[in-house]
Amino acid sequence: MMSGAAGRNIGLVIALGLLCVFGVVTAGERFASIDNLMTILRLAAVIGVLSVGMTFVITGGGIDLSVGSVLGLASVWATTLATQTMAENLHWSVMVFTALAVGAGAGLVNGVLIAYGKVVAFIATLAMMVAARGLAEMIANRQTQIVHVDTFLDVFRAELLGVSVLVWIFAAVAVVGWVLLNRTTFGRRTLAVGGNPEAARLAGINVERHTVYLYVLAGVAAGIAAVMMLARTTAGSSTHGQLYELDAIAAVVVGGTLLAGGRGTIVGTVFGVLIFSTLTNVFTQNNLSISAQAVAKGVIIVAAVLLQQRLAARTRST
Repeated sequence: MMSGAAGRNIGLVIALGLLCVFGVVTAGERFASIDNLMTILRLAAVIGVLSVGMTFVITGGGIDLSVGSVLGLASVWATTLATQTMAENLHWSVMVFTALAVGAGAGLVNGVLIAYGKVVAFIATLAMMVAARGLAEMIANRQTQIVHVDTFLDVFRAELLGVSVLVWIFAAVAVVGWVLLNRTTFGRRTLAVGGNPEAARLAGINVERHTVYLYVLAGVAAGIAAVMMLARTTAGSSTHGQLYELDAIAAVVVGGTLLAGGRGTIVGTVFGVLIFSTLTNVFTQNNLSISAQAVAKGVIIVAAVLLQQRLAARTRST
């Protein structure tokens, strides 16, 4: 018998493989080309980084509905005239630091409200989702802010070994996330807090402080995703990241992370992101409607949750 994690990952590989076969059969060489593979990976990169951060939050027993709006806010704040002028005078990394600081700040507010204010995670992050989007609109005055720092674009729109820098960033974030979750005390504490907060507290873990760390981590991931979005679109906008939080949650759940907390998988999350990105590409290649694509995503999500429930029930019975 294969272990549960290995079995789930093999199932995800098979699902991704079947999607690819369907793409080749229906779209032929257009789907199977190297250029199209790079398109799928670039499409997966931004959502993938958000999803890695979301994996930690959900594994720790929480939820974050604000990451898409925080991405939009960070992209706007990093492209204000003042920020870009400072970046031109000093270094392009000023824009990166600004985006990361905005993400971390929003995550800190979420974490403090949830951990110490005892506000339900769903409500706290829903409030942040609305507030961050509104603040982004106020700062940008509902206008698109073009990136005119050429050195920033040169770095993040470049390719390394024929692969976009954005894809490399996603890969690096996934590797760091895997190590953090599976090979560190931080990861073990995250699993403990998500599985049973009271038992974790009795074991000496500061549950409140760790919860804050998880939301800050998700915020930093949103900041990194904002930098990637700036490179991809060459503009900051309050509309960036709309509904991305739902895509991230869907990828995490399909990947095998328990919504109830206590079990998380970065490898599964990466496969979940790739499955949805490939699905989107297959629908696009076949000129199928966005509505049909949304229905297909919904079916996949429901199937994944039902499978989780069956596995959880089987585990309890044994």
